[in-house]
Amino acid sequence: MEKSKVYFTKDISKESLVKIYDALGITLPGKVAVKLHSGERGNRNYLKPEFVEKLVEHVGGTVVECNTAYNGARNTTEKHLELMEEHGWSKNFDVDILDSEGPDMELDIPDGEQIKKNFVGKHVAYYDSMLVLSHFKGHKMGGFGGALKQLSIGVASSYGKAYIHGEGNAEGNYFATEQMSFVKSMGDAAASVHRYFDGKIAYVTAMMDISVDCDCDGQASAPVMENIGILASVDPVAIDRACLDMIYDSTDPGKDKLIERIESRKGVEIIETAARLNVGSTDYELIEL
Repeated sequence: MEKSKVYFTKDISKESLVKIYDALGITLPGKVAVKLHSGERGNRNYLKPEFVEKLVEHVGGTVVECNTAYNGARNTTEKHLELMEEHGWSKNFDVDILDSEGPDMELDIPDGEQIKKNFVGKHVAYYDSMLVLSHFKGHKMGGFGGALKQLSIGVASSYGKAYIHGEGNAEGNYFATEQMSFVKSMGDAAASVHRYFDGKIAYVTAMMDISVDCDCDGQASAPVMENIGILASVDPVAIDRACLDMIYDSTDPGKDKLIERIESRKGVEIIETAARLNVGSTDYELIEL
């Protein structure tokens, strides 16, 4: 079988985001959802509107997000829209909170290893294709955040996030479930969204401002590594695997803190689960631009 192609550039710029997307040789059809992280209030590491504006305009996309399952500045649509204004998203783009109204869209995962269904924002149905624009970083619960986490927790509704965290149980203390089961649940959920768009989905990941903490953390630590570059693929498994390989292969001493975060949370299992569900391959070809 042909290896999945992952494109890479060391140049981190607005122009490079467009260039690396174009290297994929695809055109996302119809109405395009651009899934990115709006950034929790107080976070300084998330990808900023002025950095991604050329790419969002290039694909004619709408910036989409979903509400959180924890208290903060993004757990209700009203507060989330206020923050998106504050962070400059709604000033620069059309924005849509995918789960701003119910009922949630339910996606079946018949081969899921932990969960058999996934709950995503109702407005997902309004879009013909999706660009997953990720900021690679660590995460205190998932180990790391990349393309697959954006597909799973990122696209899930507020209820869906709780459902994934609780590996199928959105009641009680769903943040206290067994770690491996939670990460596998994310892999299952990611598979359902990738399959929903059925070849009309692409992934671009920026490895910059790499903290051990997620953009959902309002008090995230400062970056622990130097910027690495931008990657693109139509394979979410391959692009996440390539990001991890770049971390492990780096000579940056700051990688130790990030690797500890990834390994202590069994983060790689999201990649392995998605690969077992045939969402993509860990066998990839890295093509540098």
